Amino acid sequence: MAPQRTDATSTAPGASPASGASAPSAAALSSAASVSPTASAAQGAAAPAPALPVLGGKKSSYRERVADALRAALIAGELRPGQVYSAPALAARFGVSATPVREAMLDLAKEGLVDTVPNKGFRVTAVTEKQLDEYTQIRSLIEIPTTVALARTADPVSLEALRPAAREIVAAAAAGDLIAYVEADTRFHLGLLALAGNGHLVEVVGDLRKRSRLYGLTALVEAGRLLASAQEHLELLDALLDRDENAVRAVMTRHLGHVRGQWAAHG
Repeated sequence: MAPQRTDATSTAPGASPASGASAPSAAALSSAASVSPTASAAQGAAAPAPALPVLGGKKSSYRERVADALRAALIAGELRPGQVYSAPALAARFGVSATPVREAMLDLAKEGLVDTVPNKGFRVTAVTEKQLDEYTQIRSLIEIPTTVALARTADPVSLEALRPAAREIVAAAAAGDLIAYVEADTRFHLGLLALAGNGHLVEVVGDLRKRSRLYGLTALVEAGRLLASAQEHLELLDALLDRDENAVRAVMTRHLGHVRGQWAAHG
């Protein structure tokens, strides 16, 4: 899954620099072109450009969709910490023009996900073990009690509406499609937290998810453990619908433990 492009000036094999490329059509943006680890290895440099997802299930501007695609690639390990990427090279990789990529990378820089490197591009920032511990602790303090409370308050219809996303997570895990996994996982968790009716809480958790960046997804796929983590989303939904607060707490505690103990530890 390691990216093929680590310098500031290279472009995708077989593609010219995309600084003058036109934006893809709406159909192209919505096409399913995510790349799994297996497919990437088989296709090598000829792998198709990943689709631009709409993370969190929200409508967004084209610039925001490019930023979401870059975040997903970063979280899934397609973009690696410490390496420098130029806007034209990333534009060629994603099949878009360089301008929205450059603007999106500046947005990611404000979030602390990348640093600007003058005359070269952007370097993906590393996350320390201490930072990962802190992010996971904060997420646990927020997400576990909030989700447990939903066992008492959430509308069953609203909970069932999250089941398709939970199934997408399982399907993506089974296929080893990390970009699709990240996109569906984000939609599920932020959608679930949104049922608590606190928009600021959702925003905070979304920011923590971006900053913690789950580098170890590829290792989990190879070890066969990602599917078990994915299935916990369905287990969580069933516990919520059963109004079983103890089961909800147990599943959420175990699930967040995977985030820190398994995913991030493989970074």
